[in-house]
Amino acid sequence: MDIATLIGITVGIACLLLGFVIEGGTVAQLMAFSSIIIIVGGTLGATMAGFSLHEIAVVPKALRVIFFNRPIDERSLIEQLVSLAEKARREGLLYLENYLKEIESPFLRKGIQLVVDGTEPELVRSIMETELYAMQERHRIAQEIFNQAGGYAPTMGIIGTVMGLIHVLSHLSSPEALGPAIAMAFTATLYGVSSANLIFYPIAARLKNLSTKEELAHRIMLEGLLALQAGNNPILIRERLTAFLSPRYRKQQGPEEGEGEAYEAP
Repeated sequence: MDIATLIGITVGIACLLLGFVIEGGTVAQLMAFSSIIIIVGGTLGATMAGFSLHEIAVVPKALRVIFFNRPIDERSLIEQLVSLAEKARREGLLYLENYLKEIESPFLRKGIQLVVDGTEPELVRSIMETELYAMQERHRIAQEIFNQAGGYAPTMGIIGTVMGLIHVLSHLSSPEALGPAIAMAFTATLYGVSSANLIFYPIAARLKNLSTKEELAHRIMLEGLLALQAGNNPILIRERLTAFLSPRYRKQQGPEEGEGEAYEAP
């Protein structure tokens, strides 16, 4: 479980509350259930209006991915591809079919199957590029949902504040109640802006980061598959794929060779 996002959101909210309390406020002053209803309901409704129900249904899965995603170790992936290349050179490409069940990645498994079936390299690249594009589009939808929610939430906060001020102005006969009523009205704006910048936008950014990491892993798989199919030397394949890693990690080519901490994508 990767709790970096959860920690970040929690720290952000806690610091906001702490700053408010230090200035003399109390948490109870921020409790406005009418504002919560306006922000949550309004943002949810506006966001859903821009997407299909099928697309909205990806939200729970996206949230699970954020907190429970399995880290991708690019170095281990490269070593796996090099190992497959060595087996293919010794036993032939058809022999790789015996290892399909051991491959966890559906993307890599499909690519190996195409190679084993004798598919032309250009067609293999075309099919796998299409798979990669489809994955990017699925990820983009999840990111866009949270980006849109982040855009709507502050606006809903302003709407909630205006509605609160309308209520205040309709009771001018009680001047002593104006201060607390106005303060309560502005909690809607606070909720809207805070939820956008502490929840929706960070989640969208996290999803984009995870998508970038997964795309890199898929690019490594694709180039490794094509090199394997071409019969390239496993040592050259390792060098070729290591180029995808940042210079800091290129010396640590294998889990058994490197020293220091292993590099794992979030």
